Amino acid sequence: MRQRASEEQPSVALYWDFENLHASLCEARQEGAYSKQDNRFRVQEPLIDIQAVVELAASFGPIAINRAYCNWQYFSRYRDALLQCAVELIQLFPPGGSAKNGADIKLCLDAMEDMGRFGHIGTLIIVGGDSDFMPVSQKVKAAGRSLIGIGARKSTNRHWAKSCHEFRYYENLVESPQAPGLPPAQAAQPLQDDAAADIFRRAIRLLAETQGDAWVSQAAIWQMIKRLDSTFDPKEHGHDSFLAMRQALGALVEVREGEPEPMVRLR
Repeated sequence: MRQRASEEQPSVALYWDFENLHASLCEARQEGAYSKQDNRFRVQEPLIDIQAVVELAASFGPIAINRAYCNWQYFSRYRDALLQCAVELIQLFPPGGSAKNGADIKLCLDAMEDMGRFGHIGTLIIVGGDSDFMPVSQKVKAAGRSLIGIGARKSTNRHWAKSCHEFRYYENLVESPQAPGLPPAQAAQPLQDDAAADIFRRAIRLLAETQGDAWVSQAAIWQMIKRLDSTFDPKEHGHDSFLAMRQALGALVEVREGEPEPMVRLR
């Protein structure tokens, strides 16, 4: 099923203050687990579900920029997950003895530059909970773009969260919240083992959560699947086309025929 060129749809720019989120998750587990000097300057165990954040970003449009800022010498164990999600890594060495790497400043400057250079960027997503991001929210709004924030619940500055058009707490992303309109028993059903069923259901859930409506267009599902996995091909899963795949997975969904596109929701 071939779609229109992606340039007709505004793109997403995703910016990570990576250490900020990682540190917040460490501290949420145990106070002082990251803030102590001897803990910060050692190889870190992975805590962030990178794919969950990227999938949320993809629900707002095709991702054009996916850039993470950090002193990566201590975060090498995130390597595979970062590569799988095509994250561009920006290395920041802390100047002097302050141990502050200035990721928030560099991130904000890059976001402003990208917004000015690339007119196709319609949504900016910032992963981080600091109040330092508040000035950039004002610039984004003045430019007529949408701003989405993502941060850990305990450490996110409430004024920063309120300054975004929409703010998502990281914990809610990884807890797989129920899509709108789905009964709890149905929402709790495990995904089928089949990879096609897995990505098909994830795409519908993400669209439903973003739109606030359990009914989503059939065309939007295919677009979302390609954002989640650009290599996905229905033929590799035994289906001649996306439409054939949707029909084969009919037990998972209800379909409401209509114009210009059929509407679909999870059962």
